[in-house]
Amino acid sequence: MFRKLSAEFIGTFVLVFGGCGSAVFAAGFPALGIGFAGVALAFGLTVLTMAFAVGHISGGHFNPAVTLGLFAGGRIPASDVVPYIISQVLGGIAAAAVLYVIASGHAGFDATASGFASNGYGEHSPGGYSLAAAMVCEGVLTAIFLIVIHGATDKRAPAGFAPIAIGLALTLIHLISIPVTNTSVNPARSTAVALFQGTWAIHQLWMFWLMPIVGGIVGGLIYRCVLESKD
Repeated sequence: MFRKLSAEFIGTFVLVFGGCGSAVFAAGFPALGIGFAGVALAFGLTVLTMAFAVGHISGGHFNPAVTLGLFAGGRIPASDVVPYIISQVLGGIAAAAVLYVIASGHAGFDATASGFASNGYGEHSPGGYSLAAAMVCEGVLTAIFLIVIHGATDKRAPAGFAPIAIGLALTLIHLISIPVTNTSVNPARSTAVALFQGTWAIHQLWMFWLMPIVGGIVGGLIYRCVLESKD
């Protein structure tokens, strides 16, 4: 279990450091900014690479919604759920702390004013989308993500390719939803940066726990009850 929890901590650390780091440092950099597409790819690459690196140890969840979705799908025991989620949240917070230290080295940096790659809705949505729109977006996309994860790791799927499918799915999810919520589908990722943003991101954080978890469980149940082979 120690090895599993260490893998989840490290994997979530890399996800937040790479994905949110690309948004904080590179998305809007003058002349050379990577933009939404670059940030989407960064998140996908973090999951793809870390799933290959440590997925064989812990399953490569790096996300409380994925852990709960896999539990709902019958893929992991109940005893793993809480320890996995704690490790994921701590890994995310550690990454956000490192990002904060680095970002603070730039003159004029202000995590509260910049948003620090936090997720939001309403006036804090990149595109000004409402709470209702954000809830539907986060719930549906997390459900889709869990269906992809279950399908890619199914015993009938081609062996060894799951991290590629999962990483590309997360890239696609970000391409769709960065304008809506800045893309969460991951409560650990949302919590990590919200703690350093410190104001509105914390007040809106409840939604980025609720809807990814609901979506993850729904996606896991859909695969388990509708798509999974009963052989």
